[in-house]
Amino acid sequence: MQNVDQTVIATALPAMAGSFGADVLRLSLALTAYMLSLAVFIPASGWIADRFGPREVFRSAIVVFCAGSAMSGLAPSLALLVAGRVVQGVGGALMVPVGRLVLLRTVPKEKLVDAMAWLTVPALVGPIIGPPLGGLIVTHVSWRWVFFLNLPMGALGLVLVSRLIPGGRPMARRSLDGFGLALSGLGLAGLIFGAELAARPVVGRGAGLAVLAFGVACCALYVRHALRAPRPVLDLRLLSVPSFGLSVHAGSLFRIGVGAVPFLLPTMLQVGFGMSAAEAGLVTFSASVGALAMKPAAGPLLRRFGFRTLLICNGVVSVATLAACALFRPGTPWWAMHGVLIAGGFFRSLQFTSFNTIAFADIRQHRMADATGFYSTMQQVSLTLGVVTAAAVLEASMGAAGHATPRAGDFSVSFLAVSAVMALSVPVVARLPRDAGAVLSGRR
Repeated sequence: MQNVDQTVIATALPAMAGSFGADVLRLSLALTAYMLSLAVFIPASGWIADRFGPREVFRSAIVVFCAGSAMSGLAPSLALLVAGRVVQGVGGALMVPVGRLVLLRTVPKEKLVDAMAWLTVPALVGPIIGPPLGGLIVTHVSWRWVFFLNLPMGALGLVLVSRLIPGGRPMARRSLDGFGLALSGLGLAGLIFGAELAARPVVGRGAGLAVLAFGVACCALYVRHALRAPRPVLDLRLLSVPSFGLSVHAGSLFRIGVGAVPFLLPTMLQVGFGMSAAEAGLVTFSASVGALAMKPAAGPLLRRFGFRTLLICNGVVSVATLAACALFRPGTPWWAMHGVLIAGGFFRSLQFTSFNTIAFADIRQHRMADATGFYSTMQQVSLTLGVVTAAAVLEASMGAAGHATPRAGDFSVSFLAVSAVMALSVPVVARLPRDAGAVLSGRR
């Protein structure tokens, strides 16, 4: 449900912009508001799961997510749409981290690579279905049904969670770091929202810079607090574990590039190339097909090459396939676009599985909840920064060229910019030891 929602909305952005009489670039707020809400509330996910139990938390998250979906579908204005997306983000903040935590606590480390690869399969079904489904809904019905679609899916999710996730006693209770949660939430919100406003001023560039400065100050205060508190909500001491710290740093740079794709690609195909929403959806789903094909290859490739070598080589190829999207033009053959997107989806998904597995190689069981919350927070922050970066570069290119609406060349500049950020992850991951994660990969 969560992944269908994200990919369907990306396809529907131009139609939503027309409905509200807003610029399509401003509608990226619908994406960043959701991801911003995730980043703010995910840090508490580990504590909440320990306090109330994973099944109860998962069911509550689905209810909140569906309530936000109904709000978004009924929204009469852009402001209320953004508010509905924030509510969705509160529910979504507990879905993926809690599911990953259940897996990390129950699967032996030597089977974790295969388990992580399997965990991606349900998530990848959403992006496969989402773009063509979103295109059909927007073209033949209304973009509002993009959100209403979540209601029956959520009802099915409640039944499945109740039947398949066992209820368990809450783990040992510990107090929530409420002050740290407030500081980290204000800091992350200020950084992301301030960057959004400063890059694409809606209320003035000065206001955006002021919000950004506020976010930096809150983050600095949080760092000071986290280094003194015994169990901070985001424990920065986890970064001292080499496999975890390097995965966070390199993975964040990599995801900035990937996070831009759901915004850039469907917008380019519709606004830049003049495709309908349905046509754009039939193109963009190719990346998810490639990602789904990766599942059976992850284990054998990691056993053959190991984490360090695979992350370096696969990272280079992933950058190349993303940068190749800058070559797309209205006359580019469909088979060429599908080929690039399928290959890109395969390699990016393999990189994700590798990062998501090696990050927890040396984390002890009693710190899994803290590590999962920290990692998921950084994951969402970097994906959100991907949308912000792509929109900022796109608007800068339009301003430099004097375009009132984005053209194919403007999208090319944006794709190259986010590819350059993604490329910075390769030298970081090269610092991993050669035998990193050998127990997980099975490579001697």
